Amino acid sequence: MPKIVGPPEAPSRLHGDLWGGNVHRTATGAPVLIDPAVYGGNREIDLPLLQLFGTPGDRTFAACDEFLPRSPGQRERVSLYQIYPLLAHVVLFGGSYVDSCEDALARWC
Repeated sequence: MPKIVGPPEAPSRLHGDLWGGNVHRTATGAPVLIDPAVYGGNREIDLPLLQLFGTPGDRTFAACDEFLPRSPGQRERVSLYQIYPLLAHVVLFGGSYVDSCEDALARWC
């Protein structure tokens, strides 16, 4: 498994639905994240999910790396971690996500 998903780590708390639509602001402008589907797993899953429907700024990645640097090879595994949520979108929202699934599989395989 380490060849596929990187070195073993303890599970992390993950955002089950991490995308820009779940980031809001308080009346004072402070960012607030709502997350209806928190779970535990490999910490590398969050950033590829965030990248799936948008492009977080460099500050986002720098802050993550400052707190806990990404594992070697993480960038190469982005499409791997995007396959599952894309398949879920096919089931939930229809066939318009099939091409995205095929693209992610082609990048990974």
